[in-house]
Amino acid sequence: MMDWPREITEVPDATALDTEAEEVHFENVVFSYPDSPEAAIKGIELRLRRGEMVALVGPSGAGKTTLANLMLRFADPTEGRVTMDGHDLRELSLESVRRNIGLVTQETILFDDSVRCNIAAGRSDASLELVRKAATAAQADDFVLALEDGYETNLGEDGARLSMGQRQRLTIARAFYKDPPFLVLDEATSALDAESEDQVQQAMKVLLEGRGSLVIAHRLATIREADRIIVLEAGRVVEEGDHRTLLEKDGLYARLHELQFRE
Repeated sequence: MMDWPREITEVPDATALDTEAEEVHFENVVFSYPDSPEAAIKGIELRLRRGEMVALVGPSGAGKTTLANLMLRFADPTEGRVTMDGHDLRELSLESVRRNIGLVTQETILFDDSVRCNIAAGRSDASLELVRKAATAAQADDFVLALEDGYETNLGEDGARLSMGQRQRLTIARAFYKDPPFLVLDEATSALDAESEDQVQQAMKVLLEGRGSLVIAHRLATIREADRIIVLEAGRVVEEGDHRTLLEKDGLYARLHELQFRE
């Protein structure tokens, strides 16, 4: 894998952002997968500002994950552009783009290494004080200290020694340690028991403060406080507004909401 050629590359004179980003803008974005005749994203216009929580909801295959991938530049638009502070992501260095965005997904990604190195994303020289500060914010410090070697405990492959809730709190601690101005969150609590879900939700609430966040929401109860909710269907924005406004519209969001709470 390490030797495979990269599909996403930098232009020779890529610009490096010197300051933390304040805005990400999807400008009439279209995206098609190579093996699909129909575009997965069709003419998306979306602005995400620092300090704002924007949630993406919609049926499976609506384009939520594709939008997140475009923001992280895991893929490039077929048409239109995604910008960060007015710069097309394709003109920026990959390090600049990804330094400004933290990622917390449903699937936890942990390595066969120490707790400290996992939180610091591989930096073996990371300050233990800063690592513990991040873990405390993610409500992970107590259980880490209870491990046999504390922050130097080796987690095993994919963090096999930990519960799902503990693994998720370590990935949130990693985002705290990185301290980016923007976050992409693929709802992280769907596989957790009630107690672990509550702890993760509390940690996520602190993590979101002051940052711009794009939240892929599968459970609508978790995004009621979002500044804006974008409802996607077949790659298009079909509704936009806050929770109360969308319920009153009695459209797709209201139907999804009714279905989930009936279940």
